Order: sequence, then structure tokens, then C-alpha cells
Amino acid sequence: MAELLQYTITGIAVGMIYALIALGFALVWKSSSVANLALGQLVLISSWFTYGMLVQAKFPLWIGFPLTILFALFLGWMIERFTLRPLIAQPILSLITVTLGVAYFLEGLVTFVWPVSVGALPRFFPQEPIYIGPAVVSQEYVWAAGISLLLFGLLSLFFKYHRMGIAMRATADDQLAVQACAIPVTSVFSTSWMFACVVAAIGGVLISSIGGVTFGLVETGLKSFSVVILGGLDSFVGCIVAGPIIGLAENLGGGYLTQFIGPGIKDIIPFIIIIIVMVIKPYGLFGETRIERI
Repeated sequence: MAELLQYTITGIAVGMIYALIALGFALVWKSSSVANLALGQLVLISSWFTYGMLVQAKFPLWIGFPLTILFALFLGWMIERFTLRPLIAQPILSLITVTLGVAYFLEGLVTFVWPVSVGALPRFFPQEPIYIGPAVVSQEYVWAAGISLLLFGLLSLFFKYHRMGIAMRATADDQLAVQACAIPVTSVFSTSWMFACVVAAIGGVLISSIGGVTFGLVETGLKSFSVVILGGLDSFVGCIVAGPIIGLAENLGGGYLTQFIGPGIKDIIPFIIIIIVMVIKPYGLFGETRIERI
């Protein structure tokens, strides 16, 4: 019973981080209909940048973490301004290909700047474990889930009440109508990419505080993509619902199926879910079903 409870709590906590990273994909998709295939690499480079600030440069947390956020904002602006904006009105395949090129560029940049394979961030959270019934849970998981949930709440308020948030939602529905209201659509695109990079950076820091900074963080971004597929490409609610489902399935599968199938089963469970969802419900749990007439 204790083992099941521990797998459940840690799986949901990791799933909340996946959901936060997946929110960055949904932001870009809703505002510009661009599939961000560089999601995992954004998590990777942000985590290693945090390592560089806090461990290599030895900045305190109150300086190093804001620098990571500024770096993520700048990175998002650079990607949109110099790689995607010139391709406005180009075929969708061009946009997908350029995000894939950005992904490989960022991954190569990380291997050049940080050639080490593993890094450890300083401890952000208290080290005393939490006892939940018979289960013993590290505080990193609880803090990560709480921070992710808090950011979801703040972003929801932003999209509901802030002028830019309303403009981003309107752009997702009808770009021509937004342009007719004298709202610069390119600014909306830039903002969405900047937000996407920030949530990827925060998610990367949270997951790195649990498992360390490694090049396996690219897979974290890919697992977050499975959250988007399950929840729906254009659904914020889908992210927060599907994230814990993916994390729970991954953790329970890794805990109980490893002895029968092998240690790699934990890593492939999210991708098995992608295949099943695409066959049964291609638009996800909360995705908008679009019917195109010829």
C-alpha cells in the first residue's frame, strides 16, 4: 500500500511538471498554429543555463534564477523574431521544419557550452521527507507540484483578464479580426513564444531539482508532447488534466512493469499513450474538433 501511494504521489507531481511544459506548446499552437518541436531542447538549454548561473558562476538563487527567466524571455523573442516571423504565410511544413532546426541547433549549442553529461543544481527545497500515510515522499515533488499548479492559476488569470492575454485568445480564434482591431499580431506571436520559453525553463528547473541536469531532459519535453496529444493541442485545461495522467501512468508502469518487461518500459509508456490516443481520439480529451469541408 505504501509503495502504491508513493508511486501515485510522485507520478502526479512529475505529471504536473509535464503539464506546465506542455502549456508552452499549447500557447504557441493556439496563437500561431505552429507546432513547437523544440520543446525538449528549450527545457534542456534552460536547465543547463540555470546550472551555469548557480553552480559555475556561483550566483545566489535570487540572482541566478531571475537571470534564467530573462534568458528564456530573450530566447523566445529571438526564435520568433529571426526564425519564424520571416516564414509568415509560408507552408506549414516550413514552420515545422524550422522549429526542428532550432531544436538541433539548441542541442548542439548545449553540448558545446556544457560538455559534461551530468550536473546537479543546488538544493532549493527542504530536505526532510514528508510522511503521507505510510508513504515517504521527498519535498521536491510536493513543491514542484505546488509551483506548477500556482503558475497554472496565474496564467489562467492572465489570459482571462489581461489585455495581452485576451488578445492572445482572440488571435487563436481569428487573426484577421484581431488585425482589424489594430492589434499587432506579430507582438502576440512574440509574447506566446516568450511565455512558452519561460514555462519550459521553470519546468526544466523543477524537474532538474528532482533528477539532476542531464541531456535526458530532451525526453522530458517529448513526454510533455504526449500530454498535449492526450489533452488536446489547443486546450489549456487539457494540459492540466492530461499531465497527471501521463505522470501517473509512467510512474506506475515503471514501478510495477519493470520486473516483467525491463527498465525501459517507463520511458516508452507516454509514447504508447500517444499512439493509442491518435487512434481512438485524435483531437485529445479537450481538443477542438475541426471539420474541414472541401
